[in-house]
Amino acid sequence: MSDFSPASGLSPWQRTAAGAGLLGDDGRVAATIFAEMSALATRTGAINLGQGFPDEDGPAEVLEAARAAIAEGVNQYPPGLGHTVLREAIAAHQAHWYGLAFDAASEVLVTAGATEALAATVLAFVDAGDEVVTFEPYYDAYAALIARAGGVHRTVPLHWTADEQGDDAASWQVDLDELGRAITDRTRLVIVNSPHNPTGAVFADEVLATIVELAERHDALIVTDEVYEHLAFDAPHRPIATLPGARERTISISSGGKTFSTTGWKVGWLTAPAPLVTAVLAVKQYLTYVNGAPFQPAIATGLGLPDAFFTGAAATLAAKRDVLTAGLVEAGFAVARPQAGYFVVADATPLGFSDAAELCRRLPELAGVVGVPVSAFVHADRHDAYRSLVRFAFCKRMPVLEEASARLAALGAGARPVE
Repeated sequence: MSDFSPASGLSPWQRTAAGAGLLGDDGRVAATIFAEMSALATRTGAINLGQGFPDEDGPAEVLEAARAAIAEGVNQYPPGLGHTVLREAIAAHQAHWYGLAFDAASEVLVTAGATEALAATVLAFVDAGDEVVTFEPYYDAYAALIARAGGVHRTVPLHWTADEQGDDAASWQVDLDELGRAITDRTRLVIVNSPHNPTGAVFADEVLATIVELAERHDALIVTDEVYEHLAFDAPHRPIATLPGARERTISISSGGKTFSTTGWKVGWLTAPAPLVTAVLAVKQYLTYVNGAPFQPAIATGLGLPDAFFTGAAATLAAKRDVLTAGLVEAGFAVARPQAGYFVVADATPLGFSDAAELCRRLPELAGVVGVPVSAFVHADRHDAYRSLVRFAFCKRMPVLEEASARLAALGAGARPVE
């Protein structure tokens, strides 16, 4: 386990930067690794597999619904909870896919992406000294938000474990004893990100059930980040709110950005019992207030698409995963085959690189490809455990992935640096 709380005497913005690992000893705020690697890709012309955004548009029906909403004048403030049509679509989606019943009028809240939902939730419930448990590696916003609220960020490590297929395949495992030690009476929130970013892991039912049992025992709230819910490859996503005893203490968060390749629209939502929604709304209404008026009915259109769209989107992404994974394996990386999401994590140790950050800065020269080091997603005192791991995004057009895969494979064959 690892705990982090910002040093005393920092201003709120400094706490936020420190939580994300971006505050230097000199008080300056460093650029995120994503900004650094994207700038490197632009400067060198390398293929950018660092940031997780698609390079092609989503379904035509969703795009056309946004155009129609703009033309019809849906361009002013929507209601504070979100447009009724989207809240009803979210409630219907939860019922259709997971058998979860939510009242669209009181148990659904539309937000400016999943990140705002997370921010409003953390700020609503976490006070100075409260502990928030996440798995590690983690989406970097968790650490920043917990620090901004004055909380203590306690992490449970995901362990990279070679599986029976040999050195070129691995998986991510949770130690239930470590999980049990992390969640205590001081825990206010347990943030569960499954499907998981950056590893692509999907937590087993045993892990989810243990989280619910521990949250009940210690009276903690469960907050889920389920933005990759429809991008699971091997088995359907199972929300933790469906487990016995979970719904009444769970705030489930998702968005349309990943599912419909509309990350720039920033339309997210949460579902929860009405008292929890009221608490989050009390904070959220003073962040963005409302957002994305014409995009909300468009996302509602997307949520109402036939089931075949969702299963097809997952199958298409799984094929892209396989293309990139094959190139990484041929290059000599050890790979953890992702079960969901946009990303694959590869270990550079077999290639002779123990420092993934150094490798990522050299990859444009060596292979014409950009990734990001997994150390960007962990506390500073845990860097050594993840130092050799690189995250690559496969949410790109197939020709781009085929070219990236060929370049990486050539790296393994000892090819010259790409011109």
